Amino acid sequence: MRVLVTGASGLLGGAVARAVAAAGHEVRTFQRRPSGIPGIADSLGSVTDPPAVADAVRGMDAVVHLAAKVSLAGDPAEFERANVGGTRNMLAAASGLESGEPVRFVQVSSPSVAHSGASIMGDGALPADPGAARGDYARTKAEAELLALAADSARLSVVAIRPHLVWGPGDTQLVQRIVDRARSGRLPLLGHGAALIDTIYVDNAASAIVAALEHAPEVHGRSYVVTNGEPRPVAEMLAGICRAAGVTPPRVRIPASVARTAGSLIEAIWRVRPGLDEPPMTRFLAEQLSTSHWFDQRAVRADLRWQPSVSIDEGLRRLAESYAR
Repeated sequence: MRVLVTGASGLLGGAVARAVAAAGHEVRTFQRRPSGIPGIADSLGSVTDPPAVADAVRGMDAVVHLAAKVSLAGDPAEFERANVGGTRNMLAAASGLESGEPVRFVQVSSPSVAHSGASIMGDGALPADPGAARGDYARTKAEAELLALAADSARLSVVAIRPHLVWGPGDTQLVQRIVDRARSGRLPLLGHGAALIDTIYVDNAASAIVAALEHAPEVHGRSYVVTNGEPRPVAEMLAGICRAAGVTPPRVRIPASVARTAGSLIEAIWRVRPGLDEPPMTRFLAEQLSTSHWFDQRAVRADLRWQPSVSIDEGLRRLAESYAR
């Protein structure tokens, strides 16, 4: 297959592009800056630019759409343009492709599309709900997933994949923020840190997305949450990442209710006077750190015929090696 991967300059997008190529497919990437992946052709542009999208999609048999605005804060209109408008542009271009077989479209979504603040314990992919989603990122990703699934047809096989808390060496979104905050003493534990959370190592997330691409004709129209299937207490997971980076794990504890109230207040302030970096706490982040999030993986593993190949312990070992280098 000729496969377009968007957002390949990011950690997961780059891993997906390499994994798709390793599976024997011809890969083109599409993002605003070069992916830096040897042997893979880049098409530069923005998903918010329909002509650039059309040029990138032309001649492809499949699209894996990862490009998105990912942040805890920011201008709501920017989230709307990138996440909703960008997905709409990708779907329109993919729907217009001429192909003897249905065009495959993997929408890389997020479990936050179905998170309303309560614990998720053993559920599968709950319905995306923009009205209940926390924050502009989750809301617009929910809208984008619904758009994508609504476009599923005999000519366009759409699958939505929601990797949960992707991490690994080189991660600047999750790992580096945890490490930086722990190093500066700004990473508290909320409550007892006992809430169970699922995560997924980046190589496993990439291989799950490749499996969705290859099995799209059989599973189109569905959403799947993918994880390592090894839920661990949030305090244990944070400590593992910190030790891998050689920093002291968090020890200060804050009641979850206090963190949620503080998060709501900080969000309100950030909307008026945004800082240079991510806000130190938001209500969504406080909920994520204080509620359980682990998911039933039986359907995804059976339907996609996929298994994670890197355990959490092995992933932490690889992360420690990357910091040692």
